[in-house]
Amino acid sequence: MIKTLNDLLDQAAENARDKVVFATADEEITFGELRRRVLATTSGLAARGISRGQCVAIVHRNSPHFVTAYLALSRLGAIAVPINFMVQKADELAYMLNDCAAVGVLTQREFLKGLRGAKEKCPKLKTLWVTDLEGAGENGEEPFAALAGDPEKAPPATADEQDTAAILYTSGTTGHPKGVMLTHRNFITNCEGAIAMMDLKAKDVGLCILPMFHSFAWTGNVLVSLRLRNKLVVSPSIAPAKPWLTLMGKHGVSLFAAVPQVYSGLAKECEGFKGLVLKWWFFRKVRLAISGAAPLSPTVQKEFEDKFGVPILEGFGLTETSPVTTLNALGARRRGSVGKVIAGVKVKIVDDAENELAVGQEGEICVKGDNIMKGYYNLPDATKESFTRDGWFKTGDIGALDPEGFLYIRDRKKDMIIIKGLKVFSAQVEAGLLEHPSIEEAAIIGIPDEHGDETIKAFIVLRKGAKDDEQAKTDKSALMKFCREKFDPYKRPRDIEIVEALPKNALQKVLKRALRQRELEKRTAGTA
Repeated sequence: MIKTLNDLLDQAAENARDKVVFATADEEITFGELRRRVLATTSGLAARGISRGQCVAIVHRNSPHFVTAYLALSRLGAIAVPINFMVQKADELAYMLNDCAAVGVLTQREFLKGLRGAKEKCPKLKTLWVTDLEGAGENGEEPFAALAGDPEKAPPATADEQDTAAILYTSGTTGHPKGVMLTHRNFITNCEGAIAMMDLKAKDVGLCILPMFHSFAWTGNVLVSLRLRNKLVVSPSIAPAKPWLTLMGKHGVSLFAAVPQVYSGLAKECEGFKGLVLKWWFFRKVRLAISGAAPLSPTVQKEFEDKFGVPILEGFGLTETSPVTTLNALGARRRGSVGKVIAGVKVKIVDDAENELAVGQEGEICVKGDNIMKGYYNLPDATKESFTRDGWFKTGDIGALDPEGFLYIRDRKKDMIIIKGLKVFSAQVEAGLLEHPSIEEAAIIGIPDEHGDETIKAFIVLRKGAKDDEQAKTDKSALMKFCREKFDPYKRPRDIEIVEALPKNALQKVLKRALRQRELEKRTAGTA
């Protein structure tokens, strides 16, 4: 019986040793070879003192190295901490690395600048292991290859299904990221529930273009492939598209997983000769597509399905739910719905007093099941606040259930903005804006675009005299320059409007719904 990530790998290697598990542009790796690499890395980590309960971060693009390190840590009972590689500011990296007391980081040379700066602020962080480094780094970094020890000397796997396998950082109400603790049981049961809902087969070939640090890709691509013992085509990045399209054509991908913005782009590109190549070569064997991480526009869904002849199954979940909660199934799907609960999971809708609401009524979506996180790392109060009195996890999303059990998402209760499937918490960006000496108040909102994505717009109230201060030169151009220097690209406001005042209620809380309505009216007027 498979109870842990270690069991998952061991059984896959035993039963499909010579079958290819990962195909990249450079190599193909069998299940047997993957296990050998994992054991070798386990041996090397153990020799360097990495032990049960310790955290090692992974700041790395999609690669077999990512999976090898993750699973090697699992064998030691250590904890993998995959971090969004788009976070490159040293202070933000240091916050997460210090919070989990990381003793090491697996990374690539392109991310060293931020990590070197963070390391100076992290007293417990000992080593940066770099996968594309041959010799010692100028700041003492070690090549990842040097970790490879004797596979025969790897310590036996001792993890229990209730042990924490990973800590994934997600935005919190204070603007600081919160570490979501997910157990081996969370991952295994969620993986098996998703497979059953989609009726996936061992002969299917998957594609991983979404970042493995994201729970959607880790569970939906990596763990599903290990469980099914099928081939997963791995691309380092979602952009540019040509490399993964080439791999799709070469390996005959049959399962395609992406965020709504990818489906929108593909639908628009599927015209003329280019469209014929896309449909009849690159997507010739794709039988099923999965969408998650952000709402899928019914218009985009219809356009993609009409042009490619491939059904999209939309699902819903959060990092805290491992991530899959609901999913549409072949032969039982509703456009505009995120589907029904997977096996082992329950959903209910509650009002502000946590009373369960009737079918069709809108309220907060609450979830219970084997997929629910262990808690937020080092944050017992935040963990307690995230559950109802009777033990259901509060998602912070507003939705409704229909009579057949299909879930419909209406809105996000928490003030999140989703940029290409990645969550941006407005409090964090607003706090950064307020560090500018000329800004008195700031509010940001997400504005939906024609691709089903969102862009960030900031509304700024300047301090008195700032606009006329020739020395400071505080105008939109200067503020945009400040944002480029201050924020990582996906958190950066793409538009700034300087206003005299922000709309507020009687308690002086900014009315963001009024700002959103104002933008909607502008867009409507512009298209009239």
